[in-house]
Amino acid sequence: MSVCEPYTQSAGNGVASALRAVDCLANDTAQGAFERMFGSSGALTTAMTIVLTIYVAFFAISLMTGRSRIGVSALTPRMLTVGLVLTFVTSWIAYQSVVWNLAVGGPDQIAGAVLGRSGSASQMFGHRIDLVFSAIVEAAENGAGATPASATPGAAAPASAPPTAATLFSPANLMWISALMLLLGTVGVLVTARIALAVLLVLGPVFIVMALFKGTRGLFAGWLRGVLLTALTPLLAVLGGSFSLELAIPAINALRGAEGVDGQAAITLFVIASVHVALMLMVLKVASTMVAGWSVFGMAGERMAARPGSDWRPPMMVTPPQVGAAAPALVPTAGSRRTIAAGPLPAASPAESGATVSGNPLHVRGRADLHPHVGPAFSPANLPRQRARGIGSRFGATPRISREIIR
Repeated sequence: MSVCEPYTQSAGNGVASALRAVDCLANDTAQGAFERMFGSSGALTTAMTIVLTIYVAFFAISLMTGRSRIGVSALTPRMLTVGLVLTFVTSWIAYQSVVWNLAVGGPDQIAGAVLGRSGSASQMFGHRIDLVFSAIVEAAENGAGATPASATPGAAAPASAPPTAATLFSPANLMWISALMLLLGTVGVLVTARIALAVLLVLGPVFIVMALFKGTRGLFAGWLRGVLLTALTPLLAVLGGSFSLELAIPAINALRGAEGVDGQAAITLFVIASVHVALMLMVLKVASTMVAGWSVFGMAGERMAARPGSDWRPPMMVTPPQVGAAAPALVPTAGSRRTIAAGPLPAASPAESGATVSGNPLHVRGRADLHPHVGPAFSPANLPRQRARGIGSRFGATPRISREIIR
């Protein structure tokens, strides 16, 4: 017998029961999938070992070629990354205590603290929805059992007529349409977000392994964004739905009229339900906007584009002037802070400078101090020296000249 079988059997009794069943099934499914993937005899245990071996091999190659060095600044991020990946991938207790509880229990506790209630805010919200629908059902039964004032006892029932616009938008029909809108706007959003969050958390260990390599780190960042989106949606839905229910309760209490369902209360409930649906759509839009602006601890790479307020500018290309002629002044564009003074360039033979000039734009090979205007700041002696020596120094990256020198 499954642990979640009692919850699944009573899932049709109300919204609160359905939410409990979804939470239990999600936790049980995630634990079983974790054991089948990364357990002692998991299907991906061998793949995990191979991935870690490749990661260590790449780091060793970078040390041999001089692209990395042994130091606190180089080893600390790598060791922390490997340690966190091994902890969350090989231990279900650590994964459940940190990732699962933060994604599922964190927003629920925040909603409870905002509403000033102890316990699960989602469960309390589900109980309130059940009470609202019970009141709607009682109002519908009262309207069905009421006898119109125009009807006389013993009179024959009128013949059935085809439905018209008046009958389609009768107070009873508006009441049921409003109830369905409230149901889809609350239970639909909550259950859908919980199921999507459960699916992402089930696949979480696979995406955590992808955080090791720079090429696949974007997938890990996207997974974190998806988890945050599906975790924020129930929080905003519970907080927004609580306001909608507070507005709907007086209209629901006024549905019981002397001759059936009160028309004015039904219209008011329909308007509140429409506003609630629009609010849920806005909640999804706001949550997606918030998550899209998250850089995921710097792992999500930003596109190099000139955005409003950004300090990035496209590189400036310089065309080589004729030797002995006046160099044209470079007019700075809007937002550019680099200026180069115009002036005649003295004739200098390539033999004296030890460099060759070819192509367009200017490519200089050899010495860097070709012109007195450039100054000794460009000389190789003033460039930052590499600490690596030997065969690894041949593969080291070319040192970049600071932009402040040419401003």
